[in-house]
Amino acid sequence: MTSVVHPSYSAIQMTTWLRGLLSVAWADGQFDSHERQLIGELIQELAPGLDIDGFEPVDVDHLADGLGDEPKVRENFLRTAVMVALADGVYSTSEDQMLQKFCQGLGLDTSALQALRSTMVDESAYQPAVESASAGAASSLQPPSDRRNLDVLKPARALLDGLDVDDPRLARFLCKMIPSQCPFERDVKLFGHKVVHIPPMCKLNPLYEQLVGLRFRALCYLADDLGEDVSQYC
Repeated sequence: MTSVVHPSYSAIQMTTWLRGLLSVAWADGQFDSHERQLIGELIQELAPGLDIDGFEPVDVDHLADGLGDEPKVRENFLRTAVMVALADGVYSTSEDQMLQKFCQGLGLDTSALQALRSTMVDESAYQPAVESASAGAASSLQPPSDRRNLDVLKPARALLDGLDVDDPRLARFLCKMIPSQCPFERDVKLFGHKVVHIPPMCKLNPLYEQLVGLRFRALCYLADDLGEDVSQYC
């Protein structure tokens, strides 16, 4: 039997939360049809009144007001915002700029974001690959920096590991956003030519284990604490 649980976050908080995540998702301009469909499903789950077609990025003041003053709420928002930024396996300059702005506006510690800068990718790096496509050449999207010493990412790992899953809507969001298994590698093609080769997410994202652990905690919360059927997420 499914338990009756009162949500930890208000409707205003969830709408603001999702607007902030959408702002991060669109920060680097990479937003394909699959992601748009997924975001549409999340809107129905988290903020049915939010219009995706007329969406505009949320500014820092509205984000702070909508989330409220409680540090835990703000910290959990930042954790999910980092997760969205890392969903494609890379951390771009535009995503970093937006997260830095959000972090400072919410009065939160920026050390985890400083750590993520070691993995940063500049969007201009994609341009040579697009230009080479006209000649039929293919290039690989490599990990953005030297990953041999990952201790620098300890603050980012701690940030994701510290997310409290205590709201059913947030738990369902995590289960939908984080893949159930390491996504298959794929090729991005333009005019029939391979432009970019994207490795599996588990090879590209140095924080993949944290994301998988977060998804597992969300599944356990839904199944064990709320008694929900989580087969749709498996």
